[in-house]
Amino acid sequence: MSQHKGSAVVTGGAEGIGRAIAIRLAQDGFDVAVLDLPSSEAKAQAVVGEIEKHGRKALKLFGDVSIEEDVKAAVDRVVASWGGLDVMIANAGISLNRPFHEMTVEDFDRLVSVNLKGVFICYKHAAIQMMKQGRGGRIIGASSIAGKKGMAGNSIYCATKFGVRGLTQSAAMEYGKYGITVNAYAPGVIETGLLDKLDDYHTAQSNQPKGSWTKSLNSSNVLGRNGHPQDVVPLVSFLCTEEAGFITGQTILVDGGICFD
Repeated sequence: MSQHKGSAVVTGGAEGIGRAIAIRLAQDGFDVAVLDLPSSEAKAQAVVGEIEKHGRKALKLFGDVSIEEDVKAAVDRVVASWGGLDVMIANAGISLNRPFHEMTVEDFDRLVSVNLKGVFICYKHAAIQMMKQGRGGRIIGASSIAGKKGMAGNSIYCATKFGVRGLTQSAAMEYGKYGITVNAYAPGVIETGLLDKLDDYHTAQSNQPKGSWTKSLNSSNVLGRNGHPQDVVPLVSFLCTEEAGFITGQTILVDGGICFD
């Protein structure tokens, strides 16, 4: 069992990249609170079990990241249970694929509410708690390759992920003096449930077999394969360490070489 490192919250931690991050942080020595929607209870419980297998404490919390009271309550619960908050992973996000002119204002509001406002709320309440503690901290958000370049059929999602980059840079500038670093990870093509939904959309549009669109993406990067959640977690793990203390305000690609900064 790794030496105890502190406490962490992972939003959207019941599945996909969030699940992989939560388990890795437990392996690294963090007690981990998994915050997700009530509909993900069974999956969240499974992640809690994995965290506890690594000898760490776990909390299963339910809430919507777009509701400020839910996020504040989650942070308060972690502080009450474990004495503080050291890491916030604002991972939760949703996607919607549709031509630009078919997007509705309701679509816009929904995506922005979760993907951008949700990250803002998580950053805000993590920062408030970390400033109060006076021992620094790590705040990390989920951007995307879609936050580095626009994509057809994904306009609002792209806008939210570009927005995460702006929030991350601004928060890094404000909280650096408190020893708090703020960074984001930008995954490329990662095979998760979110990618499955993209595949459903694209294969339906082209009348191709399900899975064919995802398979075609293997050639989209220089490494010649799609990514998996385990490809993302080493970066996030490192950003949570003391050794990463001089890295802040960055949105770092994990995409196998699709985009180059």
